[in-house]
Amino acid sequence: MNILELLNWLNINIDSQQALIKLGIKVGIFVILILLSVILGRGTPTLISLLVRQFAPKNFTRIYENLLFPLVGLFRIAGSLILIRLSLNFLQEYQGLFKFLQFFLDLVVIISMAWLASRLFRQFILVYGIDLINKLGREVDELLLILETIANIIIGFIAAVAFAQSQQINLVGLLASLGIGGLAIAFAAQKTLEQLLGTVVLYLDRPYLPGEYIRLPSGLFGRVESIGLRSTKIRTAAKGTLMIIPNSTMANLDIENVSRGRKVMVLLYLNFNRQLNQQESALIEQVVKNSTNALFGIDPGSTKVTLVDSENHLASRARITFFILGSSENSLQLRKRLLELANEKISQKLKSHHIEFTVEEPTIYVDSLVTL
Repeated sequence: MNILELLNWLNINIDSQQALIKLGIKVGIFVILILLSVILGRGTPTLISLLVRQFAPKNFTRIYENLLFPLVGLFRIAGSLILIRLSLNFLQEYQGLFKFLQFFLDLVVIISMAWLASRLFRQFILVYGIDLINKLGREVDELLLILETIANIIIGFIAAVAFAQSQQINLVGLLASLGIGGLAIAFAAQKTLEQLLGTVVLYLDRPYLPGEYIRLPSGLFGRVESIGLRSTKIRTAAKGTLMIIPNSTMANLDIENVSRGRKVMVLLYLNFNRQLNQQESALIEQVVKNSTNALFGIDPGSTKVTLVDSENHLASRARITFFILGSSENSLQLRKRLLELANEKISQKLKSHHIEFTVEEPTIYVDSLVTL
């Protein structure tokens, strides 16, 4: 090796070392930016509350308590991830490392935003959706839960499109090419696709889950062992044999889910500041029964009102019991929200007759199975 070759080699090594040092410094700064993003991200709920206060000062307290406060944790996570993603631009000159980290950060940011949007829409439905439908003169039913499902599908689709755009994927072209090939596959495997579509319907609608007992129109009663890609396996209660039914068939059947036959007993107390006469007692019983029986999801005729006087006979107390019917946690939460509205109507109706009361907190909910 001559002197010129040696000098060139030394220059290359020096340049490489400088590049490594520069990369190390930038990565160190990026790590510091990540820590700062996590710290600043914890202030995201405060920033959101300031924006709400700016644009809706009169309803700020109600909006914050009903919509924002239950989702404080999700706001912090989403805010921190967004700041971390913005900090990644500091490494943009190192394309290999940048693109590698970009993929994962874009994915988690979009998932967190989609999850936050889904939960925020659910809170909005529970808090304001019921009031809005009542003001429109419509009956509140499972329509709200259907709207929530549709909204989640739309949010998921938007999230998928956003992620594809962030990765510079031509989603429209990809779907078009898949559509042309899909037509050829559809004709060749019509039965298989029908079963797969049945599986998709079952997973989206969730009429039953593994471990639950169901009854079919044919009289078959048994426990769901598993839900596969092609079929559902049911262990019959009588013989203990295993029935294998295609998902496409199950998706078109009227299925009675016995395991979800649940109801919640509601127990609440109304305390009156004076002793009630017989006419007032009858009025209270009528108002309470009319208000609860008119609610969607309340077991008809289950409302019972028991009025008792205090030991010193200076005040009266009403114990109210009835049953809420529901097949899922979402529907039960919806019915509990309706109960809050019913309490408001009962209070307004009785106040018009100069009967005032206080509701003893908390309202007691007792889970129980429906008698078969």
